[in-house]
Amino acid sequence: MWCATRRFSGWLVVTSLVAWLLLAFCWNDVTIPALCSAGLRTPLSDSFSMAFVLNSPMQLAWGWLLMLAAMTPPLIAAPLRHVRERSLANRRARAMSLFVIGYGAVWTIAGVGLQLVALAAQLASSDARMGLALSASAATLWQVSPAKQWCLNRCHRRPQLAAFGAPADRAAFDFGLTHGAACVGACWALMLLPLFAGQAHVLTMLAVMLFAFAERLENAAPLAWRWRGPGKALRIIAVQARMHLAPRAIIRESSH
Repeated sequence: MWCATRRFSGWLVVTSLVAWLLLAFCWNDVTIPALCSAGLRTPLSDSFSMAFVLNSPMQLAWGWLLMLAAMTPPLIAAPLRHVRERSLANRRARAMSLFVIGYGAVWTIAGVGLQLVALAAQLASSDARMGLALSASAATLWQVSPAKQWCLNRCHRRPQLAAFGAPADRAAFDFGLTHGAACVGACWALMLLPLFAGQAHVLTMLAVMLFAFAERLENAAPLAWRWRGPGKALRIIAVQARMHLAPRAIIRESSH
């Protein structure tokens, strides 16, 4: 079981790393400017027309799927492991695929909505910095809201899954849909930030992914107005750092 878990985690890490490398080295080829065109000084209809002139629909779909492949593996590791462990051995690949399809479908729809919001904000202001400031304000407000905590709590849900036949397929797909909806609810404001980051788009995506992953490590909590951040992740890093530094300190002291 332990070896299987390591292989599973390894595949997620490899998938994410490959997608990040493609984003980094194919910046001009993989539709990032089209998907993140909030900085363009063009009307809404012209922005979409330009996107389809410069990129085919297949390229646009590939670009968005590449972004999902880069950012979401750390976020779906735990629920995908739940699907794997609750499925019969001969159905695991199918169940996990159905979960990913459901999850990806929700985020694909959300991506269209986020792009419309970004373009609408661009139309409302000719200053790209204003759009970034507004998106940062929205992310901060959502981060402290009870609604954000409600979405995070739902991200921790692990439903019972049927084991056989069509009910098992439907359960895996439905879990992907519901988890994707909770993930969109938790992350939509953060995902606006890369749309206004210009040339720092990839770095902002990376920061958003790490922040979203870190806050998922926190336990479910009561709904309240308060700041939510990567506190648990920072504590884990601090503990690991002390564990690695302590033996060196002991060796230095013994040498004296």
